[in-house]
Amino acid sequence: MTPRIQRLREESFAATPRVSVERAELLTDFYASGEPQRSSTPVARARALRYILQRRTLYIGQNDELIVGERGEAPKTCPTYPELCCHTLNDLDVLGSRERTPFIVDDKVKEVYAEKIIPFWDGKTIREKLFARMTDDWQDAFDAGVFTEFMEQRAFGHAILDDKIYHVGLRDLQKRIEEKRAQLDWLTDPRAYDKDEEYKAISIAAEAIIEFAERHADLAEQLAQTADTPERKQELLKIAEVCRHVPAHAPRTFQEALQSYWFIHLSVITELNTWDSLNPGRIDQHLWPFFKDGQTSREEAMELLGCFWLKFHNQPAPPKVGVTELQSGTYQDFALINTGGVTPDGSDAVNDLSYLILDVMEEMHVIMPSGCVQIAEVTPEAFVKRACEVAGTGIGQPSMFNTDAIFEEMMHDGKTPEDARAGGPSGCVTISAFGKEACTLTGYINWPKLLELALHDGVDPKTGKQIGPATGDPRTFGSFEQLFEAYRRQLLHFIDTKIIGNSAIERLYANEMPTPTMSLVMDDCIERGLDYHNGGARYNPTYIQGVGMGTLTDALAALKVHVYDEKSVTMADMLEALDSNFAEAEDLRQMLIHRTPAFGNDDPAADEIATLAFETYYNALDGRPNTKGGHYRVNLLPTTVHIYFGEVTGAMPNGRKSADPLSEGISPTQGADIKGPTAVLNSASQIDHTRTGGTLLNLKFVPEMFEERYLPSIAAMVRSYFQKKGHHVQFNVVDEETLRDAQANPDNYRDLIVRVAGYSDYFISIGKALQEEIITRTAQERL
Repeated sequence: MTPRIQRLREESFAATPRVSVERAELLTDFYASGEPQRSSTPVARARALRYILQRRTLYIGQNDELIVGERGEAPKTCPTYPELCCHTLNDLDVLGSRERTPFIVDDKVKEVYAEKIIPFWDGKTIREKLFARMTDDWQDAFDAGVFTEFMEQRAFGHAILDDKIYHVGLRDLQKRIEEKRAQLDWLTDPRAYDKDEEYKAISIAAEAIIEFAERHADLAEQLAQTADTPERKQELLKIAEVCRHVPAHAPRTFQEALQSYWFIHLSVITELNTWDSLNPGRIDQHLWPFFKDGQTSREEAMELLGCFWLKFHNQPAPPKVGVTELQSGTYQDFALINTGGVTPDGSDAVNDLSYLILDVMEEMHVIMPSGCVQIAEVTPEAFVKRACEVAGTGIGQPSMFNTDAIFEEMMHDGKTPEDARAGGPSGCVTISAFGKEACTLTGYINWPKLLELALHDGVDPKTGKQIGPATGDPRTFGSFEQLFEAYRRQLLHFIDTKIIGNSAIERLYANEMPTPTMSLVMDDCIERGLDYHNGGARYNPTYIQGVGMGTLTDALAALKVHVYDEKSVTMADMLEALDSNFAEAEDLRQMLIHRTPAFGNDDPAADEIATLAFETYYNALDGRPNTKGGHYRVNLLPTTVHIYFGEVTGAMPNGRKSADPLSEGISPTQGADIKGPTAVLNSASQIDHTRTGGTLLNLKFVPEMFEERYLPSIAAMVRSYFQKKGHHVQFNVVDEETLRDAQANPDNYRDLIVRVAGYSDYFISIGKALQEEIITRTAQERL
């Protein structure tokens, strides 16, 4: 790590996240001016972005920065988005005082919110409009924790860019827009007006970004006049030259390529709060033309990438309204850097830059951007081993993805082979065709809660309210098949309820929250004259994420074995024990824990039930149409919602107590996998990953298992799982003693990173319940 990167890293770690009111105030001024009423909605949105980018405060670090631009007025300063969801004064008070993930909130912020922001946006926010459009059934399910809704706090995310911005500039895209406008058929095309307004909006957004870069060039030149050293003066003048060229024009150098992406990134997240992933995708492929010519040395490239990494680290996710950490406890904007994989013709894509990026991951030791490796059958063993070596340092990166399985998943979704090979994972584990897909994750669904409802005839035992269909008294069920049919009917009901809500939400965003900047950089929005939120992208899938497969599987296995097969427990006694949270039934609970087949142990008795649960979910959801010309797909991941879902779900027949966390991803129930990692992988491979859009599997190892002598075996284990068409695996490499000491002495572990779900976080920054859940995961001590 160069002295420059050391200083920038120290500055980033020393900065405390701070709420900025600047964007909210500028946006409010624009909409209060009456200007939007004189424009179409997409044009008004583009002009609002331009208004903000022309006036917002700029930041360039005086001494060290080489890549410039921040989300707010300074590193770790975070804007708010009142047009989506408006914070209350109580929200702001709590954000500034809570122990975990605090945000500094100045009195000036509260004053502007009280006097201007809250009064103007009251009744106008997308969140308020969204909830007003939902049915009573939807609201009951949401309140009970049957499912969550992403769009009530932010806009559609998982937008991953391809390589177009490295080949063309925004001026070139503006020329293409004008060509499309000239081709409009105003006499026969009923959408000609709408297309023309869309083209106007996209072109305005492009101009706004170019002006934003020019403003940075002006500032860099000003700073150069007072630079402390001649060397820094030349660096600032070079930054100015870069900002005047990109993103208006195609980049010519490694530095210009990184800077061009970053300006577009900042513009997208200024326009809307995507929150859950906007990133540059496969940068070892995109940046390779700027590296292989030798104009940028390895040392220079590594330093520039270090600056780039810290830009993401300086970017906290906007805090949620209601300031709850329940549904998602992470407050860092997701960004997943892809390395490896294959080229468009299917050959190995690993290059020298791929290895360099692994070195940067290891050296930077930050939670964002997160890094992953795509591993195909043709991927060199040396690259897989190096990836395992970096993961063994305990930074939670890189996560590992099966390129060959992803290709099958993309083909299942109707993508072309070329688009499939050029894409990969985004955010946590969900795949997308980079630069061509509006990949929309709408919320999580709580599988174990559905079983709880099936066991109570559709009544939520926490409230006594009938929220699901009446599927019968389980005491009268004569077979496991009858019980599972009740679960299936609950699932179908709530999938239908969620999709009805999603359809209204998709139309709300399409009509009232278009995104010209995303439409500028995503194929085929310009060709179709359609907004990114309205089916403009080439591919438009929608996901509802299933959560709690391990918990559900083990609970169903317990019912099958003990109630129906062995008849060692009556359903009446089981329900009494569950409703009392095993208050007078500890012996029964221990029997259920220790004598039930558990997922993750390569046990067909459990794995067949997991497969049944997966197939039932797949059949209920996959292929159903959305409102954007796409369709629904299946993925299985939790972020941190397995903690919240656990809190709203009662005791389970596998011995899990009420309010305990659910299993996460497709990982086993915490502590239930007792036969080693190979057994876990064998169980996980029983479901058909190639018919999903992503599955998440966590493994936890003691650090000794990643010593040099074991790395070939770890790499071989990953390869074996991928040969069985597993989608993803990632590692926590840490022991319980270290985690317990970090709980007791957090100041000594400021940079201790753990893998939470599809992302990493600093252990001392996450909530106590999530800390305990990570600690209770099985620590593998052998292969």
